[in-house]
Amino acid sequence: MADCVFCKIVKWETPSQRVYEDDGYIAFLDINPVNFGHTLIIPREHYADVEATPSEVLADLIKLGKNIGPAMKKAMAADAYNVVINNGAAAGQMVNHVHLHLIPRFRDDGFRAWHGRDRYPEGEMGATAKKIKAFINFSSPAEGRD
Repeated sequence: MADCVFCKIVKWETPSQRVYEDDGYIAFLDINPVNFGHTLIIPREHYADVEATPSEVLADLIKLGKNIGPAMKKAMAADAYNVVINNGAAAGQMVNHVHLHLIPRFRDDGFRAWHGRDRYPEGEMGATAKKIKAFINFSSPAEGRD
C-alpha cells in the first residue's frame, strides 16, 4: 500500500532500526516507545488489521514475538514485557498494517496497560458472554482458520 509507513519501511523508503528480518517479517524499534527497546514485528505483506490477516501470519507474529521478546527483555534488563496487537483505531492501532508490539516493562515504570472498569452488575457478565457467543460461528480453533 503506497501510503503505509510500514510498507515504506519494508521497501527501505523510510528509515528504521531493524533488530530482525527474514523473507516474510521485519522487527524494528518503535519511534515512539512506551519504554526504550519497544519493538514492532510486521509481516512484509500488507494486511490492515487482524481480521484481514491470514491465521498463519498471525501465528508467525506470535512465534517471532516468543523468540524476540526474551532477547529484548535481556538486552534492556527488563523485568517483563507486554505482547500486544492493537486492532482498530479505538483500540490504539495507529498504523493500518497489522503489527505486534513487544514492550519491555520495569517494576516501577508507571505504565498501566489497562485501567479496569467496575465489576459487571449482577447478571450482566452472563448476558455479555451470551451476546459474544451468538456471533462465534465455529466450535474449535481449527474451524476458525482462514
